Amino acid sequence: MFGNNVFARVKRSENRKMAAITQFLKENDLSVDTTVEVFITVSRDDRLIACGGIAGNIIKCVAISESVRGEGLALTLATELINLAYERLCTHLFIYTKTEYEALFKQCGFSTLTSVPGIMVLMENSATRLKRYAESLSKLRQDGEKIGCIVMNANPFTNGHRYLVQQAAARCDWLHLFLVKEDTSRFPYDDRLDLVRQGTKDIPRLTVHRGSEYIISRATFPCYFIKEQSVINHCYTEIDLKIFRQYLAPALGVTHRFVGTEPFCTVTSQYNRDMRFWLETPELPAPPIELVEIERLRFQETPISASLVRKLLVKKDLPAIAPLVPEATLHYLQTMTERSPAAATARQKSPALVTGEK
Repeated sequence: MFGNNVFARVKRSENRKMAAITQFLKENDLSVDTTVEVFITVSRDDRLIACGGIAGNIIKCVAISESVRGEGLALTLATELINLAYERLCTHLFIYTKTEYEALFKQCGFSTLTSVPGIMVLMENSATRLKRYAESLSKLRQDGEKIGCIVMNANPFTNGHRYLVQQAAARCDWLHLFLVKEDTSRFPYDDRLDLVRQGTKDIPRLTVHRGSEYIISRATFPCYFIKEQSVINHCYTEIDLKIFRQYLAPALGVTHRFVGTEPFCTVTSQYNRDMRFWLETPELPAPPIELVEIERLRFQETPISASLVRKLLVKKDLPAIAPLVPEATLHYLQTMTERSPAAATARQKSPALVTGEK
């Protein structure tokens, strides 16, 4: 308790309290993010006046009643959220928040990484960590006039992914491949990384990188305070690509980024168009990067995609999967179904990151 303010911690399983939080967020033009594991609430006279949530190492769903703004409560709430994250052994913290809270979190030691002006900012509790990560990438820089990059989810790694890597590598002096760092996909991250490495080990002039928090996934993106889907997609692309173009690409000397074409999904197709703008626009203070779209590999006139493989896996149709994936992926899927039949159908509807090849 701070003065007449009562602070409390609320777990997602506490339905009655979560209903009150949901209503309070709605009154503040926010909605509950399903990834938040625990909230800190602030009440006065049995009335909720502020809250914030923790999802892994990300602070989300911060809302403060207009009636108490200017009392210093926001700084206390932010401090409590940071302390809670530290208790949960999360010391590397990010926050996605509305532009109006940027100054508040700067007082708590957060630095702005990038922003969508007037809508949101992405901040972290370090002024140097991103720069240090970029410096670590620079040690892997390769010589050449044409340095390519691919970012993929590979959920799982298919012949379509392999074709994209082959085609990109053939057009570059060196190619860097980043696997998005998240464990909310259909298959565990380390398994996906191993399949990528096995499936590309014969391709020359290629470096496969573990992902990082700076190659942003849809799983961590703060859709909860943006209502229009088109705006969500725009903000996601803008945040992701500003970090990539201004910090990561210069460290590796990247000149080209490769994606697969998207013949079906209008969202992914729009993503590719947005990507071209943010990579090539002269508005950003970083060298432009050319976007190259490569026609997807097809099998019997159907574009190969990880989503198709996942659908076939639900049916346990390994013969249909076989021509769509490299040998290592097929063996992995066979082992999975033999080891645990139930595992083949679990989590099949997890969101795929839109990166040209899902």
